[in-house]
Amino acid sequence: MATAADVPTVPRVKLGPEGLEVSAMGLGCMGMSFAYGAVKPEEEMIELIRHAVERGVTFFDTADMYGPHTNEVVLGKAIKGMREKVQLATKFGIILGQEGVQIRGDPEWVRTACEASLKRLDVEYIDLYYQHRVDTKVPIEITVGAMKKLVQEGKVKHLGLSEASASDIRRAHAVHPITAVQMEWSLWTRDLEEDIIPTCRELGIAIVPYSPLGRGFFAGYTVEGNKEGDTRAKLPRMSGENFEKNKVLREQLEAIAEKKKCSLNQLALAWVLHKGNDVIPIPGTTKKANLESNIGAVGVALSKEEIAEIEAAVPIDEVAGDVNLPFNMQFLRRNALSPPLSSWKEGI
Repeated sequence: MATAADVPTVPRVKLGPEGLEVSAMGLGCMGMSFAYGAVKPEEEMIELIRHAVERGVTFFDTADMYGPHTNEVVLGKAIKGMREKVQLATKFGIILGQEGVQIRGDPEWVRTACEASLKRLDVEYIDLYYQHRVDTKVPIEITVGAMKKLVQEGKVKHLGLSEASASDIRRAHAVHPITAVQMEWSLWTRDLEEDIIPTCRELGIAIVPYSPLGRGFFAGYTVEGNKEGDTRAKLPRMSGENFEKNKVLREQLEAIAEKKKCSLNQLALAWVLHKGNDVIPIPGTTKKANLESNIGAVGVALSKEEIAEIEAAVPIDEVAGDVNLPFNMQFLRRNALSPPLSSWKEGI
């Protein structure tokens, strides 16, 4: 099993057609203050982020909805004095309110959200600005057109999309180069391989997999260890009979990890990393030990035969349960499509 002393240096890669240079593995910051249990102590998370930079992880992912808002504040405090060493990615478009979830991609909100994120992060520019979810009321050309203006003003350096369909990616890219597309991609979520990945590679767009460890499932998540406020206990794949069925698949993967003399999370991350140099996963964690272990995946070499063995251990058609709650499924690329540009009347 790899120790901290064995952890390799994280290489640098370039994202997308405009070549944003980042670490080959990023750090997803959501769980520090949102969705995965109690909000973690700010000082500890600041220390963790700074430790990540020391270890070569410089690509940090957040969103205005995480907290909401507080996650960006913590990340902003953590990078004080090292802005030029790090690459910040944040997202806009999901609004959590008393009336539920609202998705906005209209030009007014694009600008309002960006300026608010800049203020919370306390930076002059955002390296990579994503539309978090597609607004089914606003043509994506209109949303990306507003994002393009932010680039022209120097408030944003590069543009991205999260959970967009292949057709929306093409339409957006025609308005302004899309540097990265963020999608859920892990051993038990591979549907994007059919059309999203080929589209991105045709256009030269990088892929940033979120939840590459299946929301912690491939890092040993247990129902018994779930803490109050951790939303994962409600997810179809991670509860009830589905969880028990999926544990059997995980045990098959654990056997391969043991043969490889690496941890389960390292094997799962190595599988994602071996999908290409244009794939930059952003596993999240709130602990230094887990960060070190995740970085160790960079040094896990896999042959084509081993990749096939890993995929056979977790057959997609045997994964039990949906990846998300029914309510949230409507906002994923499978269902959320941008309307045609001809439907947009506002401002005309």
